[in-house]
Amino acid sequence: MPDGDAKTRPTADARFGHGFLHDIWYFAALGSDLKAGKLQRYEILGEPILLGRDRAGKVYAIKDICPHRAAPLSAGKLTAEADGTPSVECPYHGWRFRTDGACTAIPSLVEDQAMDVSRIRVRRYPAAESQGLVFVWISADPRFDGEPDIAPPTFPGVVGGGPKLVDRMDFDSHIDHAVVGLMDPAHGPYVHQQWWWRSAKSQHEKSKKFEPREMGFSMVRHEPSKNSRAYAVLGGEPLTEITFRIPGLRWEHVTVGKRQVLSLTCLTPIHETRTRITQIVWSDHPAFLVLKPFIAAGARAFLRQDGDMVNLQNEGLRYDPGLLWIDDADRQAKWYQQLKREWTASRKAGRPFQNPVEAATLRWRS
Repeated sequence: MPDGDAKTRPTADARFGHGFLHDIWYFAALGSDLKAGKLQRYEILGEPILLGRDRAGKVYAIKDICPHRAAPLSAGKLTAEADGTPSVECPYHGWRFRTDGACTAIPSLVEDQAMDVSRIRVRRYPAAESQGLVFVWISADPRFDGEPDIAPPTFPGVVGGGPKLVDRMDFDSHIDHAVVGLMDPAHGPYVHQQWWWRSAKSQHEKSKKFEPREMGFSMVRHEPSKNSRAYAVLGGEPLTEITFRIPGLRWEHVTVGKRQVLSLTCLTPIHETRTRITQIVWSDHPAFLVLKPFIAAGARAFLRQDGDMVNLQNEGLRYDPGLLWIDDADRQAKWYQQLKREWTASRKAGRPFQNPVEAATLRWRS
């Protein structure tokens, strides 16, 4: 007896600013955020999710609502069945659920009250831990109980042990607006005007090559712009490649000789009007030993400036205006919309995803 949320779950919708992509991995947490035995509540795509790690170290995710009286299971505790199988005990009446969602016990039942407890389930979300990151698979079918047909994403440049920097911020926007703001190449001189980065006066025409990548696209490896002062702290001759992958992953992989820096930004939709931004940086570059406080402050300033602009943009978006997209500065935003539509169509038709992005050289001024 599944928990019957088919009518209330967020819809798959390819329109810009509406709905969410399904049958895909969403970033949920850092592996270090999850402690063995601790139950943690998250909201992803408007769905309450209990995310945890059992005492053997395996991550799991189930719906954070007990089907009995709707108490959050995350307020309960992790226990174990007689055979050692981990289970979550509801704090209200002690109903227990294995980490695969199956109910194992209803303590209030007496011996002669026949009830097949095993037919009761809460929704299970496939969860995977990769490179110290935890991803949750959100299926279009709330009764899905199999395994995803694609592996969770992996990233180049995860070096130097654990992350050197982690920063989080919630934007009051739909994930689509957050994604487009993230990949927008022309806002920097106006939104991010720090002396250590660049100023509005430092603008020139840029020409960058782009190629399709798995479930997304990439600005192929190139020398950073000469007016990007922040790269100077890395010394040498840095090369960078910037990649985007649906539903909301963007990373910049910088190499300086044998040294590497990976800056990964994960966008996780909490619900229709709120998106969590998680910025994670790995590096084996010695600059991070000395300059970490300054780099962290700079990254934090960038996120807050983007957040302030999102809040300002919302003043106009609440009137639901049409949006005017131009080439080439907004081509990445157009690609994102094409990727969304194709992903939705391919999953609905049960066919392989066909990347709609074609190689191109884009030009803009910033």
